[in-house]
Amino acid sequence: MNQVIAVIGGDARYLELIRQLQTLPDTTIYLVGFDKLEQGFTGLKQVDFVELEQAKLDAVILPITGTNSKGYVETVFSDQEIKLTKQWFAQLKKSTLVFTGITNDFLTSVTDELHVSLIPLFNRDDVAIYNSIPTAEGTIMMAIEHTDYTIHSSRVIVVGFGRVGNTVANKFSALGAEVSVCARSIMDLARITEMGHTAIPFEKLHEHTNECDLLINTVPAQVVKKESIQQLPSHAFIIDLASKPGGTDFAYADQRGIKAILARSLPGIVAPKTAGKILADVIKQFLTNEEERI
Repeated sequence: MNQVIAVIGGDARYLELIRQLQTLPDTTIYLVGFDKLEQGFTGLKQVDFVELEQAKLDAVILPITGTNSKGYVETVFSDQEIKLTKQWFAQLKKSTLVFTGITNDFLTSVTDELHVSLIPLFNRDDVAIYNSIPTAEGTIMMAIEHTDYTIHSSRVIVVGFGRVGNTVANKFSALGAEVSVCARSIMDLARITEMGHTAIPFEKLHEHTNECDLLINTVPAQVVKKESIQQLPSHAFIIDLASKPGGTDFAYADQRGIKAILARSLPGIVAPKTAGKILADVIKQFLTNEEERI
């Protein structure tokens, strides 16, 4: 039976995602928000948003960012305005799967109310762990670009020991950095020590930043505060990998003359092909019903 998929918006990662979806048998793919893309996709249908027939869609793939709080979709390859409303979602089939990178109150509440299946891909452990690899590589690239010292022997503090923090700590350690990791739970602190890193409890972060060349935050809440930034050496560099607005007091870092960058969506910048394939592989599992057996 023919599957109908609508890809609405998306960045460079979605070019590879679309190529991967083209390998699915008996599938029709509609592209919305790609009209300014220089390269074309043979056999796919580029349409305007208003031309989509929701009742025929088996899957809708939204951008990584989903929508904003009012339902507007960000399009990188188009100038057309795309707004998803409750009425728009109401016309989808009950069996339609809606994929997004991350969700928000608008998307969650509308889809919950209408019993539409919303799948935030970045909430999944497999996607987050695979994505942590290009994130870590991008962080290494930024560290090299923005500092005048080697990563080898530099003193690195990673704040947070989730899926991204774990990978980042390991990659920097492999390059010869002296890595410390700041975490909250006793279990994480024990694991950090077992892995050969220095474990720092959250409440003691400010006691360790005076010996830090590179501070990398992965926590999406303001945890890199004034008292920690105050102690940083003047040459220190902060890379914040958390979702917007990040977890750093950027205003105070600027006031102190400490270079601090909010580095969002690094996989889409440094390795869009790999990042697109990661997303496509998971979406294909759902569309071929393999996900039910995992």
